[in-house]
Amino acid sequence: MKKKLLVTGASGQIAGALAGSLAARGHEVWGVARFGDEERRREIESRGVTTRRVDLADPDWSGIPADFDHVLHLAVQMGPSTDWDRAIEVNALGTGALISHFRACASILSMSTTGVYRPHPDPWHRYVETDPLGDPISPTTPTYGVSKISQEAVARFAAREFGVPVVIGRMNASYGPGGGLAMKHLERLLADETITLRHDPAPNQPIFEEDIADHALALLEAATVPALIVNFGGDETVTAQEWIRYMADLVGKTPRIEIAQIPGSQPGIALDVSKRISITGPDRFHWHDGMRAMVESRLARASH
Repeated sequence: MKKKLLVTGASGQIAGALAGSLAARGHEVWGVARFGDEERRREIESRGVTTRRVDLADPDWSGIPADFDHVLHLAVQMGPSTDWDRAIEVNALGTGALISHFRACASILSMSTTGVYRPHPDPWHRYVETDPLGDPISPTTPTYGVSKISQEAVARFAAREFGVPVVIGRMNASYGPGGGLAMKHLERLLADETITLRHDPAPNQPIFEEDIADHALALLEAATVPALIVNFGGDETVTAQEWIRYMADLVGKTPRIEIAQIPGSQPGIALDVSKRISITGPDRFHWHDGMRAMVESRLARASH
């Protein structure tokens, strides 16, 4: 059935791919973001998404319909800044204001991250949704973990306060033609640059962008009051070393990998995804197939 959907953060890697995929499936998709890059905005619109410029730190919803069936909230403040107040204002308070404004919709997906988990010393530890939360060290995004924990708390409160079903998805290593961690590694492979990882091994739960779209729709249908929390990763645990070697074979490169451990960070982010699979069913894309599709898309762009 065709749905009317709002995707926030639509200029971003995950949200942009998600909005385009949902539009391609026949849904009416609106995408909001700050859209500082006009070329990126045109790219999103070319995929059938209606875009509007909205800053969640101070949102003006006057040009946005109020009758969405579902909201997929992926807008995020992240980066090297150490302005914790700004990060919490956008990620946490902005989420509360968003849910309040769209409380009449059938359900809301609030995207979080597996970066909320307290680091476990065993890189193969599979984080489950009830594991302790913490603030793992991430030098490139220092405010990310604590602001996303704050966001989860606000989303859980808002679900109860406004009676709107919410599902909180803790995203793992997304990837696809639109970008992601594996794409960053691919770019370094193609440039014959060294790839730096935090640990050997570095397990993740990579998930292809089309699987994200599949599962997001199923999770929206499963949203509840109180909010449902789900690990949002792929079916298979794969180390970054494995996918780098796989992509290197595809492009005919010899990978150069160095390890630079970061005290206080997560050595691995493997997940228990049994809860997600019970709701969404399995992935459609094996990680080999998803990575190959990403590589082929990247090489095709380079040839034009």
